[in-house]
Formats: sequence, C-alpha cells, structure tokens
Amino acid sequence: MKRNSVYFRRIALVRENFRIAFLSIRSNLLRTILTIMIIAFGIMALVGILTAIDSLERSVNSSFSAMGAKSFTIRNRGFNVQIGSRRERSINYDRITYDEALRFKNEFRLNAVVSVFIGASGNATIKYQSKKTNPNYSVRGVDEKYIETAGFEIGQGRNFSEQEAASGESVVVVGAEVLKDLFIAGQNPIDKEISVSNGKYRIIGVLKEKGASFVGSGDRICLIPVTNVRQYFSYPNMSFNISVMPAEEVGIEEAMGEAESLFRVIRGLGPKDMTDFHVVRSDSIAQLLMDSMSSITIAATLIGIITLLGAAIGLMNIMLVSVAERTQEIGIRKAIGANNRTIQQQFLFEAVLIGQLGGIVGVLLGIVVGNIIPLIAGGSFSVPWAWMLLGFVLCFIVGVISGLYPAIKASRVDPIESLRFE
Repeated sequence: MKRNSVYFRRIALVRENFRIAFLSIRSNLLRTILTIMIIAFGIMALVGILTAIDSLERSVNSSFSAMGAKSFTIRNRGFNVQIGSRRERSINYDRITYDEALRFKNEFRLNAVVSVFIGASGNATIKYQSKKTNPNYSVRGVDEKYIETAGFEIGQGRNFSEQEAASGESVVVVGAEVLKDLFIAGQNPIDKEISVSNGKYRIIGVLKEKGASFVGSGDRICLIPVTNVRQYFSYPNMSFNISVMPAEEVGIEEAMGEAESLFRVIRGLGPKDMTDFHVVRSDSIAQLLMDSMSSITIAATLIGIITLLGAAIGLMNIMLVSVAERTQEIGIRKAIGANNRTIQQQFLFEAVLIGQLGGIVGVLLGIVVGNIIPLIAGGSFSVPWAWMLLGFVLCFIVGVISGLYPAIKASRVDPIESLRFE
C-alpha cells in the first residue's frame, strides 16, 4: 500500500512539473518559438536531405530494375589521348557493325535472351493526322527480342515478328505517351499510320505505361525494326549495341565473361590485343549513383548534427537565462518543500519539451522539403518513418544535454539568497 502511494505521488509530481514547464513556455512565447525554430531548422535539414536521398534511391532502383537487373550491354568505345595542349595520338575504336552484332546474337551459346538495337534519334517529332508531338521522343531500331531485354511490356497489340525485324517493314511499337499526345481517349491506335520523323509507320503495339522516373520518361519512345533504321535513319559510322539477359540459372559474371570472349573472337582480336568494346551491366549506373548518394548521406548527417549542436548551445543559453529570471520562483518552491531533484526535473522537462516541439516542427518541414525534389524528378511521396524516429531521438538528446546543466544550476540555488534576488 505504501509503495502504491509513493508511486502515485511520483506520477503527480511528474504531471505538476510538466504543467509548470508548459506555463513557463507560454509565458516566454517569443523566446520559445525562436528556440523551437532553431531546433526545427536542424531537424528539417537532416530529415529533409535524408528523405530526398531515400526517395531518389527508390526511384533509381525502380527505374533500373525495370531494365533488368541481370542484363548487360555490349557497345563500342573510343577516346582521344592528349598531353598538355598538343594531341599526341588518337585511339579510335572500330564501331560495332550490324553483321558483328548479328553474328554474336546467333553464336552466343549460353541460355540467354540476346537483342540487337541502335539509337536512331533522341528528338523526334511524331505526327498523326493534324496532331503532332513535341520534338522530345526517342526512336530506336530494335529486333524482336529488345522489348524483353529492356524490361518493356506490351499493353496493346503485339511485338515485332522475327520476319518484320529482319526485313525492316514500316511498323512501329509506341510508348504510352503517344496515345495521350495524338489520340483521343478510348481510341484504338492499332493499325493507325503515324509519321516518325519523315517516315510513315503502322502501329502494331503499344507499350505498357512506365511513367516518369529518375532517368526520364520511358513512355516517349518509338521502336521500329533495326533494319528499317539502317535504311531510313542511316548516318556515318553507325554503331550497334547488343543487350544480353541471361537466364536465372546463368550467373551474370559468367555470362559477361563468355560474351566478352566470343565478341573478341568476332572482332578478330588476338590474346595480347586490348579489348576495344565495353561490356556494361545495366545496373552499373544505378550502383554508381547509390555510391554517390551514400557519400551525400554521410555529409548530410554531419551537417544536420552540426546544426543541432548549434541548436543545443542556443537552447542551453536560453535555459540559463530562464534560471536567472526565475531565481525567486525557485526559492519560493524550495521554501515550501520542493527538493533539488524536483527543481532539476522541472527545468529538464522544460528543455526536453522545447526540444520535442522543435522536433515535431522540423520533422514535418523535413518531410515536405525532402519530397519536393523526388516529386519533381518523377518519384513518389514517401514518409520516412526511420528518419522521423531519428529526429525525435536527436531532439530528446538535445533537450537533455541542453537542459541538464541549467537544471543542476537551478537545483543548487540557495533558497535564502534567491528570495532576496531582484
């Protein structure tokens, strides 16, 4: 029974200290608001940057996973070697010809899907009757396997047949954006004739909508047979690309090694010759971005912690001012029976309460600020529960650290001297 009464007295004391903390905060509202905003700014910087990075990482992962995490591309490379202002020598690697790419596709023996493709235009205009798009569509020449290796799916119609891809018929598979730009809602685009740059093409399929992402829109695209591009979009030194998506039972590294060996033979390279092409994993760019974002995360965390350290110093100074201003109040409370521990709790609760109010404001602002960039980049709105929890924990630590010394100082005030204080 005695233990219960002690427990209830402690609960009542805690409630009373919280009540006094609230009254003190209300009595110095302007100073409290400024302190809360200092803490909130530090939390906003930390939570906002980390939220933005998390959202961008998810967007990047989503964008590149759609391309096939277990795929890689063979493409040519070339560079100039220059020493100072004078070019000493030039290394120009041979382009990958269509025959070389086709030979690789036919001779690659591992269980994999292999496609040959080439970029025809990155700023094409698409027309249908009197309507036309902005010049921001990409046109690619592809074979019948490209849609699978690139992570696209057919939403309406069908894919190219092997015969259509080989003979270069004037057919096209369009991205979902074409429907929005050129056709009225509900209109069937299949078998309609559109103009792609200067050529006429019959729509045989529409890709499923991917939406905007970190790497741009995957819906503003037109796919036409690769042999058609060779004929109507021809330009000097055309270099083709080869995309390989190994089966589940085939390791990506094994497939890349086999592909490099085979293509070296196709290129006629000897054992001592330098490889004159690139074998690039589809997720290599994503991994590079992730590594960069990890560094940014560390930098953002340090910036946020430094900002919070400044906020902690500011809160401590304000609490010390509060102790000085309320010296008589402390003396009166001690005179009527409050002990040192009660006084400590009163000021410590006040500091923690201000810290948590700053945390609430900072977290809310951080969520808003952190989602602005991802939403602009085509990502989705996210609520960073882990970073929110971290923000509140940091604010609690800031409140305890900032309030501990002023609370101890307040508890050591001599009640006799404090009653004389003016």
